[in-house]
Amino acid sequence: MAETTKLSVEKALEKLRGEEQPKSGTEQQDEKTEALNEEIRRMRAQRRRLDQRPGKSR
Repeated sequence: MAETTKLSVEKALEKLRGEEQPKSGTEQQDEKTEALNEEIRRMRAQRRRLDQRPGKSR
């Protein structure tokens, strides 16, 4: 039977995390921009629903 090397959980997590590439500044900015655009879409949809409510007085 082949011998396997056992890692502690902490070392295994460090090894997995080390393989992740850090995001560049533009990727981070793109993610923030997309999140803000999604929030704008959500708020506009909410505004349309509120404006369409019957019985709303202005």
